[in-house]
Amino acid sequence: MAKKNPHRIGFVSTRFAGTDGVSLETDKWTEILHRLGCETFYFAGSSDKPPEVTYCAPEADFNHPEIKEINEQAFTLRQRPQELTRKIQQLAVHLEQQLYRFVHQFEIDLLVVENALTIPINIPLGIAITEFIAETAIPTIAHHHDFFWERKRFLVNCVWDYLNMAFPPHLPPIHHVVINSSAQNQLALRSGISSMLLPNVMDFDNSPPDPDTDDYLKDLRADLAVQAGEKLILQPTRVVQRKGIENAIELVRRIKMPARLVISHASGDEGFEYEARVREFAGLLSVPVTFVSEIIRERRDLTPEGRKIYSLADVYQQADLVTYPSDIEGFGNAFLEAVYFCQPLVVNNYSIFAIDIKPKGFRVIEFDGYITDKTVAETEEMLLNSDLRREITEHNYMLAKRYYSFSVLQRHLETLIADCFGEERAYAG
Repeated sequence: MAKKNPHRIGFVSTRFAGTDGVSLETDKWTEILHRLGCETFYFAGSSDKPPEVTYCAPEADFNHPEIKEINEQAFTLRQRPQELTRKIQQLAVHLEQQLYRFVHQFEIDLLVVENALTIPINIPLGIAITEFIAETAIPTIAHHHDFFWERKRFLVNCVWDYLNMAFPPHLPPIHHVVINSSAQNQLALRSGISSMLLPNVMDFDNSPPDPDTDDYLKDLRADLAVQAGEKLILQPTRVVQRKGIENAIELVRRIKMPARLVISHASGDEGFEYEARVREFAGLLSVPVTFVSEIIRERRDLTPEGRKIYSLADVYQQADLVTYPSDIEGFGNAFLEAVYFCQPLVVNNYSIFAIDIKPKGFRVIEFDGYITDKTVAETEEMLLNSDLRREITEHNYMLAKRYYSFSVLQRHLETLIADCFGEERAYAG
């Protein structure tokens, strides 16, 4: 059926750049929305989207100096200084004005807010979005990846009023979407807000290309400092404490074969203290670890010095095993990516995996909080037994295709658009 008057959809977040989960899921939503005939535009503090469809407001970025200064006080103090209140409100007014300009410039008729009304890494932006929706009643989909109550660092603060107001807001024009059943339950219990459960997805209807025919990858292992005869163990996450990277280091130390742990992402928005801890721990155990975020991007490129930049997909395809030892995850983007690229997984039994993913029948090397002899033995068998590896990765791929494919996302987005505009406006009869 032909689409009537294509909807002009404005994505809003702190940033759209790199290989973080929010940016990657935004790209997937964008692809499906384009299939549905929609046009997409972007509002953020920093963005790698085409400039002709992007509105950048620097203060929307959580790395903006003023926002970092706000966060340093907001999540350490228990009593809010008057000057902090004034600064938050001034920036909120400024960002709200930018949102008005964005919506007017691109004639937006639906907002999709990606995590900016969920986790309070930019309080003024959350307030600005909330006020804008309240004043305009613009149809909005709030896509929630991780709530503030799931992160210990946000629980001591002097901004409870703002958190309760805007993270997330309870407003009639907003349709809330969460990525796991625990978040759905907690959101309802804490705020009375109902939501749609829509997990992360991958394009399982289209398999990745054969890496053996790709000449670009011939230098990848050497560029990642992987020596001849070493196994490439991939840790495809940011370097933050809840990722439990010490467990991956211990596993590499205990398997009876040469191996190197390759960590794909940088520390991100949570500081660099944990990265220092990971480096020190790897040194104590004499485990070779490569931190490669400077040459891993969303797509291939070259550094100014002419060094190859690889996509995260490139590294997945060259890995021998993927470690996913997280204590906490909103869903598990890296889990799906490993399944998509037919890689075996070592997984800590984090709650969302146990509740939402494992019951579907996925086969992984699983541990509960710490590495055991059984974990080590199963890892060694997986690295040595190619038939077992093929059997398990094919099984996992077919399960993911059933539950986490783009067709699942498309069905849900069709429903959301119809909820926002009604069936008649959403599609021509």
